[in-house]
Amino acid sequence: MSAVWIIALIAVVVLVVAAAAVVVFRQRRGGGGHGLKRRFGPEYDRVVARHDGDTKAAERELSERVKRHGALEPRPLTAETREQYVAHWAGVQEQFVDSPQRAVAEADRLLARLAADRGFPEGSQYDEQVAALSVHHPEHVGGYREVHLAAHGEGSTEQMRAAMIEARELFEDLVTAKPADSGKHRPQHASHDRTRVGPTRAAPWFAGSGGRHHHHAKGSGA
Repeated sequence: MSAVWIIALIAVVVLVVAAAAVVVFRQRRGGGGHGLKRRFGPEYDRVVARHDGDTKAAERELSERVKRHGALEPRPLTAETREQYVAHWAGVQEQFVDSPQRAVAEADRLLARLAADRGFPEGSQYDEQVAALSVHHPEHVGGYREVHLAAHGEGSTEQMRAAMIEARELFEDLVTAKPADSGKHRPQHASHDRTRVGPTRAAPWFAGSGGRHHHHAKGSGA
């Protein structure tokens, strides 16, 4: 085989290896339309809608989020801190009965602090915090957005209640991760089953369509 053919063969092999490396890299980073849609789920659809159906623009935004926050490794909570958050959230849900607006505002602040404690950007950087959360909790980050809007807007009591229910999903995702000292002690009022975390038990009326949600706060717009 001549030297020219050997060089050409080597060049082809190099190109094939490079192409394969690019494909693997994009898959690992969530690149590509299918990879991004699979990774972000409902968040993918939300971003596409915000870009008026422009999937390329949406995917550029989502890819940038993965690039900025994909390597983030959430910090664990201690069992004591976890118990405090669970108790606090339960209190916020009970507060909703008499003061929905105040409750959603407190839920908004609580989620911001919890996310920061888990290693996400601080709540003062709301957009970056939400972007990072969307990479690691795409299924439930929408709940945080809803409660944030409710906390700063004038929605009806029912709208605020719906926002709280959605936000609770993200809260449970963040707070029920394995505590740093989980082998020492656990909050007695919380279950290992993430669907039966303390907040749900503390206010069972919050999960259904009936019950006590007909109480309205003054000026709530309901």
